[in-house]
Amino acid sequence: MAHDEPWYLDAVIYAIDVKRFADGNGDGIGDFIGLTKKVPYLAELGITCVWLLPFFPSPGRDNGYDVSDYYRVDPQLGTTEDFLDFLHAAGERGIRVIIDLVANHTSDKHPWFEAARRDEASFYRNYYIWSKEAPPVEPDDASVFPDEEPTVWTYDEVAHAYYFHKFYAFQPDLNTGNPEVLDAIERIMDQWLSLGVAGFRLDAIPFVIGQNGLSQADPENPDGVLQRLNGYIQRRRPGGLLAGEVNLPPAETGRYFGQNDQLGLLFNFLMPCYIFAALATGRAKRISEALDLLPEPPPDCGWANFLRNLDELDFSQVPENVKAEAFSAFAKDESVVVHDRGIRRRIAPMLEGNDDRTKMALSLMFSLPGAPMLVYGDEIGMGDDLSQPDRISVRTPMQWTGGKNGGFSNAAPSRLIQPTIAQGRFSYTQVNVAQQQKDEASLLNAVKTLIRVRRQVGTLLRGRTFAASGDNEAVHVRCVGDGVEFVVVVHNLSGRRQTIDLAFGDHFLAEMTDLLSAEKFDLHDNLQVTLPAYGYRWLCGTRINR
Repeated sequence: MAHDEPWYLDAVIYAIDVKRFADGNGDGIGDFIGLTKKVPYLAELGITCVWLLPFFPSPGRDNGYDVSDYYRVDPQLGTTEDFLDFLHAAGERGIRVIIDLVANHTSDKHPWFEAARRDEASFYRNYYIWSKEAPPVEPDDASVFPDEEPTVWTYDEVAHAYYFHKFYAFQPDLNTGNPEVLDAIERIMDQWLSLGVAGFRLDAIPFVIGQNGLSQADPENPDGVLQRLNGYIQRRRPGGLLAGEVNLPPAETGRYFGQNDQLGLLFNFLMPCYIFAALATGRAKRISEALDLLPEPPPDCGWANFLRNLDELDFSQVPENVKAEAFSAFAKDESVVVHDRGIRRRIAPMLEGNDDRTKMALSLMFSLPGAPMLVYGDEIGMGDDLSQPDRISVRTPMQWTGGKNGGFSNAAPSRLIQPTIAQGRFSYTQVNVAQQQKDEASLLNAVKTLIRVRRQVGTLLRGRTFAASGDNEAVHVRCVGDGVEFVVVVHNLSGRRQTIDLAFGDHFLAEMTDLLSAEKFDLHDNLQVTLPAYGYRWLCGTRINR
């Protein structure tokens, strides 16, 4: 019997911040009622999996990642019934849903921490990491936000002790070295799995498994936490996904797949840095370098590729020259740089609103081996709001129409969770779903085509790479296949027309289809491709035996 590959290897993932997507009850905050109404749009777009960012009760000091209750829906976003309505509507259209599992830390307002700090004998005291004395801070044990948090230890006046926090001081780290904490995480997973989610995106994984050296559950098996959590999912919902955020150098990243017993998908933080370096220089070699650097996932595991997520575009784990290339083009203004490592802009404004360049960049991402991931709004080229602090700049409300508040909400503008972009090149009057749905040449319709084509040839894109010699440094060429069927994708990174001659070797015969235009032709050994500025082509073929 043939082995069924996991659904997520070729998923097309769409990331949604519910609070900023669609307001269904008119209070100025996106909610599950509004999101459910937009499920037909998601189905029409062609995505197969929604990733929901945290939607739990929270003081809201870190975009909901400061969770105060893992079991409920934030009342501002609706009820559990509203969440289930969305889940069912998505499921009816073949769209799976994964949710964020924030297992590294809680809010300092979480009942666990409140109990822990008030009573040293509390059951919950050992849910966190404490020190009676001012602990030494190791040189490499800096905060994730070193420009905002000078230390990873904060003194708590109630507990009369210091607690450890790798992120903000209001986010005390959970002690995953305590088996009872892992039991609690499994109970959280159990509730959401029982409601029907298809899996979880695990936040800040290196810290969850005890990279801080303080809370490692089993020094002999540092991967035991991930093995345990993935094992729980597979027993509870066979085929469920544990995806993960691991932003480390490539040599240290592959281990988090394990032997197909830890993460099913790893978010690919390396690739967007190299892609934007390539876009900055107009030279394709950076993309090939990144593909060579990435570890090969074990069977049934893969990469989740993105150009942007909802944090900054983080260059902290790539060589300085790669960062310098990207920053020289996309971070000339210091106001776009955050934490001295990242760029807090969306794709379209980074590429100066050039739709052709944005289409090409997204096509590049869709052509990579792995599961592509889009952030809400990037399919229409939404902008950002640099007047907002830190990484909030990229979380602007979704722009549905050219009407009031961009169709996000009918509330008074002063009541919105975040201001809409009402002025300039990226205002909702200029960039919105309704307008682009009517325009065949729009970015939205180009993305729909890319998703359709990607779903046609997804399995092939994970196939064996084969050589096709070409001599144009501005054009990235990727040839991949299974020995019979193959795909050739070419992308022109420059703003000028380019021609490339591809040689596949003697006696290479194939019947070819241009997947974007449906043009059919025969290929004999060589192929000349001419691309307009920022042009791209997806060619699919079948080898002919002579």
